[in-house]
Amino acid sequence: MRRGRAVAAATAVLAVVAGSLALTRLGSGEESGGAKNTGLPPATAPVERGDLRDSAQADGTLGYDKQRKVNAGAAGTITWAPRTGSTAKRNERLYEIDGRPVRLMYGAGPMYRTLKPGDKGRDVEQLERNLAELGYTGFTPDEEYTELTSAAVKRWQKSHDVKQTGKVGPQDVTFAPGKVRIKSVGAGVGEQAQPGAPVLETTGSERIVTFRLDVAESRLAKAGTKVTVDLPDGTTASGKVSSVGRTAKPGDDPQDDSPKVTLTVSFDEPDEVDGFDQSPVTVNLTGETRRDVLTVPVNALLALPGGGFGLQVVRGGTTREVKVELGMFAEGRVEVSGGGLREGAKVGVPKI
Repeated sequence: MRRGRAVAAATAVLAVVAGSLALTRLGSGEESGGAKNTGLPPATAPVERGDLRDSAQADGTLGYDKQRKVNAGAAGTITWAPRTGSTAKRNERLYEIDGRPVRLMYGAGPMYRTLKPGDKGRDVEQLERNLAELGYTGFTPDEEYTELTSAAVKRWQKSHDVKQTGKVGPQDVTFAPGKVRIKSVGAGVGEQAQPGAPVLETTGSERIVTFRLDVAESRLAKAGTKVTVDLPDGTTASGKVSSVGRTAKPGDDPQDDSPKVTLTVSFDEPDEVDGFDQSPVTVNLTGETRRDVLTVPVNALLALPGGGFGLQVVRGGTTREVKVELGMFAEGRVEVSGGGLREGAKVGVPKI
């Protein structure tokens, strides 16, 4: 049960439940030809002691992280394009224009200019760190493109059988945060590419789940919260909330316009999670846990005439109403205290 709504929903229902019990008691004598009213409830349930967990379920979507578009770095004809669903890592080709491969390098910033000796900037350092990771060294990775950098670039170009210019630009390299998966191909082989026009749509290679929660319930899923995910193949995988959106927006359901936040789940073992992209899943969250408390079914509560809530305690063929304090609502039960309650005591509930 989602606790954010549970208290309000339970409060609204309790009066109805209490009224139903009262009518049951009165009606049992007056509407059955005058039979004597015993005062006993139609059914009972035990007071239980144990842990009560505030949990919730949410519909989610299994997909991939870090979706982005790859724009063409030069004009020309697409001569090779990757297969949808394939992956590419550092130094592997993403696509070709006029037979010239554009290769993947890792970095947060874009490749927006042709780098040459004398250039300075973070993009220079980003390229140099990739060259060093690939074994093309002889320079200090920093923000300055020197002749030593140019010499390393020439060795890298020679290894790929391309013209050794010592310069690198958008027609040679595309940066992405890491290994990518090809989500879709925007320009196929034989089609014309233009600088800045999308040729590919990629994602990260790691499986994630995105889902939405009401703002009132988002406290159940702070970053780092442990969750389990019911996958399309019937298995369950463990993970944690990796990010929580900062902006609340109305949901897609026109009958539920309550503000919601978007959350992301990363898996503990992402390589073991299978399934199609954009597959529906169920996210199971566990929030607060109240340990070693007394609980009763929610429908055992009575709305007392003087205010507050009580229970009808049944013992030895007799009943008495006791006032109780309410705690957490979860799992169809409510935490109760006061009224001299003990574990195992019987309380009245509507007949099932």
